Amino acid sequence: MSYNNMNKGQIVTRIKEKAAVAVIRIADAKKLLQVIDTINKGGVSIIEITMTVPNALKMIEEVSKSVSSDITVGVGSVLNSTTAQQAVDAGARFVVGPIFKKEIVETAHKNNVPAMPGCFTPTEIQTAYEAGADVIKVFPADVVGMAFFKGILAPMPHLPLMPTGGVTLTNAGDWLKAGACAVGVGTALLDKKAIEAENYSQLTENAKILCESIAKGRVK
Repeated sequence: MSYNNMNKGQIVTRIKEKAAVAVIRIADAKKLLQVIDTINKGGVSIIEITMTVPNALKMIEEVSKSVSSDITVGVGSVLNSTTAQQAVDAGARFVVGPIFKKEIVETAHKNNVPAMPGCFTPTEIQTAYEAGADVIKVFPADVVGMAFFKGILAPMPHLPLMPTGGVTLTNAGDWLKAGACAVGVGTALLDKKAIEAENYSQLTENAKILCESIAKGRVK
């Protein structure tokens, strides 16, 4: 099934199955498409294009129309409901933010796509969950670490948490063991020097290492 035909629940399921969201900040559309293709070859097919990228909405629209049907493209760094709606109109199939605003969750759900707000404290995380957040991005996760996830999930095991910040190619599985349902990963996966040198095979290798770590993290 093409991601374009998936409903909110199916997209959430896919994100949790793949367990890795690639956070991409690349301004060159041609390089962006090449990067997406090469990490997909390594097993990473959930793509978050952030609003901090110049002409992000145009990039989302172009990428959504160009990538293969097994790739799911979403938007990141969303700070308000207007931007969320514009991104969905451009083709984004999930909405991620560094903050929690109820209206962003509502806008995403109105369009039948998942909302993944950024939260930091136990109260904020639970509030976002009660507002309908499908996955809660714990950000910046490197500040609190894996012990925080274990601590939060002990009394609230229902929470679908995703760390962003502090995730590496080799510790992704450890985050899953700590209770995360997925991980958000940027610079560790998308080696800036490799991209500048157009050494895309390195990105494929990075993606494979990340997916191997995730697979190991799922072994009981």
